[in-house]
Amino acid sequence: MLAYECYKAPDDRKLDTETSAKIVFRNKNLGIEEYKFLLQTMVSSGIGEGTYVPRNIISGQEDSSTLKVSITEMDDLIFDTLDKLFAKTGISPSEIDILVVNVSLFSPAPSLAARVVNRYKMRSNVKTFNLSGMGCSASVVSIDLVQHLFKSHKNAFAVVVSTESIGLNWYQGKEKSMMLSNCLFRSGGCSMLFTNNSALKRQAIFRLKHLVRTHLGSKDESYGCCTQTVDDLGYKGFLLTKSLKKSAAQALALNLRVLAPKVLPVSELIRYVYVSLREKKTKSTSIQEMGAGLNLKTGVDHLCIHPGGRAIIDEVGKSLGLSNYDLEPTRMALHRFGNTSAGGLWYVLAYMEAKQRLKKGNKILMISLGAGFKCNNCVWEVMRDLEDVNVWKDSIDQYPPETTVNPFIEKYSWINEEYLSFVRFH
Repeated sequence: MLAYECYKAPDDRKLDTETSAKIVFRNKNLGIEEYKFLLQTMVSSGIGEGTYVPRNIISGQEDSSTLKVSITEMDDLIFDTLDKLFAKTGISPSEIDILVVNVSLFSPAPSLAARVVNRYKMRSNVKTFNLSGMGCSASVVSIDLVQHLFKSHKNAFAVVVSTESIGLNWYQGKEKSMMLSNCLFRSGGCSMLFTNNSALKRQAIFRLKHLVRTHLGSKDESYGCCTQTVDDLGYKGFLLTKSLKKSAAQALALNLRVLAPKVLPVSELIRYVYVSLREKKTKSTSIQEMGAGLNLKTGVDHLCIHPGGRAIIDEVGKSLGLSNYDLEPTRMALHRFGNTSAGGLWYVLAYMEAKQRLKKGNKILMISLGAGFKCNNCVWEVMRDLEDVNVWKDSIDQYPPETTVNPFIEKYSWINEEYLSFVRFH
């Protein structure tokens, strides 16, 4: 990897808790219990006061998310990050050999990849790929595609764009399992530049060492735990079921069974096998059981975990025996930018860089989880000391804050029925 650029939306798109509550109260389909659920979820989600959403959500035009509005949302993010990426690296768009764009919930025709080719007037022989429906782990899927394409394209440049469409998929119904996505998902994304030209090795910031993909789509429970669907009233949204946590644990455990031997030293593997045999858990697909006693820090220096939500982050951290220091980048990325889907990993990585944690020779384990259900993990080697404050420029000095407790928790977490009745009917 030569460079990456994360997106930070303009301040007029910021969504604090007070604005979130106003959006909640605009939904006339909700009853008192649904209001309670949403408000309590918002203040306990681990998301701060500075995340971003599309303008149509803030302005109250959720039901007018037209094709034009959605394309504008994508154009703003994709072109902003690509402009900065090309400017930073000095690489011309005409030099790009491979382009991969992943957006799960929006797939227009011509494709978003085609819009990039048109905007930057790329060559007619550029190899383009537009991935949809791959969920929050799509970024690692795209990188896997690039590394395979590099085997038949020598001295090539590849660009990967990872983001998600929020405006077109804002849920307006009253199913609790579908309302969760409104509380977690926010606008964001990242554009990255890769090469397999060894002559540019000194310019690289990371080198891909290992990548392992795990897919549990053959299991009905895993397949259905995280899906785009329509509720009984006809409202489109994203369904997150209670089996999501279980599916994530199983996928991560299976993935680590393949990845760990590639990363950990022999001494740690021998020790772990001994402990596992003694406790009869070598065939376990439970991350809680498999993680117990497995010291990933003997093979990697940093863990970059998908900021999907506070519960998932805490569960992964507990299961793998990670410290608060290890989890800080993921928790802070969730707090500052929310769950930005496939782009989320890069805000976590950017936090590590802004805090000057990344030193030459360090190994970074990226853990991504997404619909399917998939767990796609990879390991990067840091090629030189990094200290770019990047997308965190305006806020890194404020992190980590003394507390991430939502400032409106007293106002909204146990809101009473009388207040909600007043808001609902007056």
